[in-house]
Amino acid sequence: MLTIDVNCDMGESFGAYTVGVDKEIITFISSANIACGMHAGDPFVMNKTVRLAKQFDIAIGAHPGFPDLAGFGRRMMEFSSKEIYQIVIYQLGSLSAFCKIHEVKLNHVKPHGALYNLAARDRLIASTIAQAVYQFDPNLVLIGLANSELIKAGKEVGLRVASEVFADRTYQSDGSLTPRTETNAIIENVDEAIQQVKRIVLENNVEATDGSLIKIDADTVCIHGDGSYALTFAKALHQMLKNIGVSIAHL
Repeated sequence: MLTIDVNCDMGESFGAYTVGVDKEIITFISSANIACGMHAGDPFVMNKTVRLAKQFDIAIGAHPGFPDLAGFGRRMMEFSSKEIYQIVIYQLGSLSAFCKIHEVKLNHVKPHGALYNLAARDRLIASTIAQAVYQFDPNLVLIGLANSELIKAGKEVGLRVASEVFADRTYQSDGSLTPRTETNAIIENVDEAIQQVKRIVLENNVEATDGSLIKIDADTVCIHGDGSYALTFAKALHQMLKNIGVSIAHL
């Protein structure tokens, strides 16, 4: 039987602001990527989200991003590779502390937003993040965009890696995600998103925006927790995978 992980970016509320529907969506996923207080999240939300993930036996991952609350971590920022190393270590340490007090393990790391996209194409940044993760804990799984530089860098440093695909994002012909600044970047139709994942899982390819086919392997499927249709996506994805005989399990 085929098995796949379903991950969701969670814990992205902070202060007086509520982002996502974590409590509702958690029963339909197997892994949670928890914001570490820089692009989103705060100590109180991190604590609550780790506790929630433990309650439902969901694998816990760190979701480090650029220090950019105003831009939700989706704007490019200029940092040296040394600075990015320290930014990542800082965030892994923050979430790990909450895992420790709740007696659960940190399972994986998935960069967020602009940092994720930068690591997908820039080998130096990819290697920097992979090194930070390995030195923090070599047993962690590094999640990155399928076929990206981050996946290659993770393998080289000796980490277990997981190739990620997206239900609600379109792809360019080079395998990168369509920038959010473009009108066709997000798939808002639930059926279209589900069919895209089904094709990836069963046929190992995805159709790019120009009509070309990209070979792609999937270890984990991402659901964006802040999306307006996140819960609907999660329910439909869960049912589709069940219907085609694919089991859902964390990495």
